[in-house]
Amino acid sequence: MKNIGLRFTVIGIACILLFGFITGNKESKQTLLSKEQVTYKVGILQFVSHPALDEIKDGVLVGLENEGLVENQNLEVFFQNGQADQSKLATMSQQLVNQNSQALIGIATPAAQALANETKDIPVILGAVTDPVGAGLVKDMGEPGGNITGVSDKAPVFEQIQLATELLPEAKSMGVLYSSAEDNSKYQVAEAKEAAQRLGLEVKEYAVPSTNNISQIVQVMGQAVDFIYIPLDNTIANAMPSVVNEANKLNLPIIPAVDTMVTEGGLATISINQFDIGVKIGEMTARIVKGETKPQNTPIYTFKEGDFIINSTQAEKLGIQIPEAIKEKAKNVGGEEK
Repeated sequence: MKNIGLRFTVIGIACILLFGFITGNKESKQTLLSKEQVTYKVGILQFVSHPALDEIKDGVLVGLENEGLVENQNLEVFFQNGQADQSKLATMSQQLVNQNSQALIGIATPAAQALANETKDIPVILGAVTDPVGAGLVKDMGEPGGNITGVSDKAPVFEQIQLATELLPEAKSMGVLYSSAEDNSKYQVAEAKEAAQRLGLEVKEYAVPSTNNISQIVQVMGQAVDFIYIPLDNTIANAMPSVVNEANKLNLPIIPAVDTMVTEGGLATISINQFDIGVKIGEMTARIVKGETKPQNTPIYTFKEGDFIINSTQAEKLGIQIPEAIKEKAKNVGGEEK
């Protein structure tokens, strides 16, 4: 009887161990499957490196993380940078598609256009695109349709030029410096021209065919206008140190459309924070790849308010007094005034 009891005990223990093994194995498979299900792939194509676009890219990663997608944990990011070479964008777009990315992010209009030309199936989330409709990326800002949505970086152009008139009350003429190769800029030039004329300023346009011509054109502007306005333009942003260098020789103030360009030597602006744009892009991308929303019915997001940014060091260099009312509401990126 003892042998029989022992035999049943052994059999019972063996059954428990076998059940535990099967259950554990099943749970292991489920865990692995779960991990596979929450591993996402996102491709990012950036047109060129300059502080504004770099801040957007940094913000994208934070936005993704805000929504639970963390690089090297459950997120794989593929990054390509065209370095302002339009000929590379198509090849880079194809490479990102071939990585089986679940969403593609285009930072700046040329990058977004390249991605849109490469795929009609993978969601494309655009960033730093001022006029998505005019760029041929979406049909409507409220109902994009297709596989594209994103975040516009449209600047408060009228308010920026109005700020210029407050800082430079004697100014009579404004020169708009932009790249003739960027569709994004042409749209803003028309808007800036209209705004300046409403404010009683004469407007002259200066289109730059390439960065090689920037110094010469700024020298010409110094003889014809009272200040320079720079729209959201990647070519000019990439060459901002050269623009500032030439403008300073002529004591010519610069009102750019973006905060990072004030830091580099612009006088002041009212700007949409570039990092915040990136965060919004990342959050939108995460919700799309998780299946919570679809690009075709996700409206293009546009920020309603910008931040006042001044460079007091540059103002002092140019002999410009910043009114106290502006100082009180502005962020100073140029250090303390002496």
